[in-house]
Amino acid sequence: MNILVLGSGGREHTFAYKIAQSELCSTLFVAPGNAGTASIAINVPISVTDFSAIKNLVLKEDIKMVVVGPEDPLVLGITDYFTKDDQLKNVVVIGPSKEGAKLEGSKEYAKEFLFRHNIPTAAYQSFTATTVEEGKQFLETLNAPYVLKADGLAAGKGVLILQDIEEAKNELENMLTNKKFGAASEKVVIEEFLDGIELSVFVLTDGKNYVTLPTAKDYKRIGEGDTGLNTGGMGAISPVPFADEVFMTKIEEQIIKPTVNGLIKENIDYKGFVFIGLIKVGDDPKVIEYNVRMGDPETEAVLPRVKTDLVALFKHVGDQSLDKIDLEIDQRSATTVMTVSGGYPEAYQKGKEITGIDSISESIVFHAGTKLEGDKVVTNGGRVIAITSFDEDFRKALKKSYENIEKLHFDKMYYRKDLGFDL
Repeated sequence: MNILVLGSGGREHTFAYKIAQSELCSTLFVAPGNAGTASIAINVPISVTDFSAIKNLVLKEDIKMVVVGPEDPLVLGITDYFTKDDQLKNVVVIGPSKEGAKLEGSKEYAKEFLFRHNIPTAAYQSFTATTVEEGKQFLETLNAPYVLKADGLAAGKGVLILQDIEEAKNELENMLTNKKFGAASEKVVIEEFLDGIELSVFVLTDGKNYVTLPTAKDYKRIGEGDTGLNTGGMGAISPVPFADEVFMTKIEEQIIKPTVNGLIKENIDYKGFVFIGLIKVGDDPKVIEYNVRMGDPETEAVLPRVKTDLVALFKHVGDQSLDKIDLEIDQRSATTVMTVSGGYPEAYQKGKEITGIDSISESIVFHAGTKLEGDKVVTNGGRVIAITSFDEDFRKALKKSYENIEKLHFDKMYYRKDLGFDL
């Protein structure tokens, strides 16, 4: 069958890489794609939120499956757009309905869902511009550090963790009255700080059944030792060494099952990924947030470990028959290191030539912010190229990734050299 992947980052290149290996895939399209997807698929210059152009492409190319990479089209309702259109309703879309996507699109909605289904998470309250003073009073009841979250989508950068109460009050005002994160911070969730170590768990559900994909740990801060500004992610390690069988059983019983059952109980149409951001507090897991798609750069470490045919897996999602498939996982560790443009996550330049890609061996190259200019590959984003390596443990795998990154070159290239420091 013909398949379309929506998106242009490292996550989408990884989807394309796995889908292209499947005998079930005839022709693969990626919209808009990048320099990496161009070598294994047909890139189509369409925006992920231009639903009518996507419809025209699907009909013209007889596409039977659409895999949605980023959150924006999901939050805007692309799945509903397909299910309500007579010409599109039989196309399998991997991604939840607009209602399901609210789990990521609204922090408040997610918190209310967690509390309704007794899923362990931090205490919280929500505030708007008219209740700024109440928000400041609520901050007084908490101990430092203070966690402020923009309610809407802010490209992974709408969370502030602050040590000083006065700074927290000022930032609350900044977010609500000065619109620090634009429309995303018209409402702000303040929640108690949970002290522990974070991990991500990925679940694929067909709306009735689910499979649990490998765990991963990503590194969000730009600076070594987890310092500096938040980014979209500087690298990932899978599996997470401390997530042993006992801990994973707790996650399944206390978090995954109640999440999937909650979606069923509330009649939320959900066929796609649930990315659960967790924190291990003592010996117990608590939910920090939900995302409604795969993470990036976690996808680049998690999906290469999935040995089961990805298209077959997605067909089972469409048929609601995930209980009929056995997920086969590579038991080795996978590590992904992200190279980024100088200046990222603040101002950075694009259009820098990238060399050395062809000299990388024993690792997989996933393109993120790249594009082709003639026969040259140039930078086209903040996060540029991810290098994924396998080995029997994450330290050996990291060593391979770092050795291969040494062969890559573009102006002002930067990457973190301390991934796994907390494991």
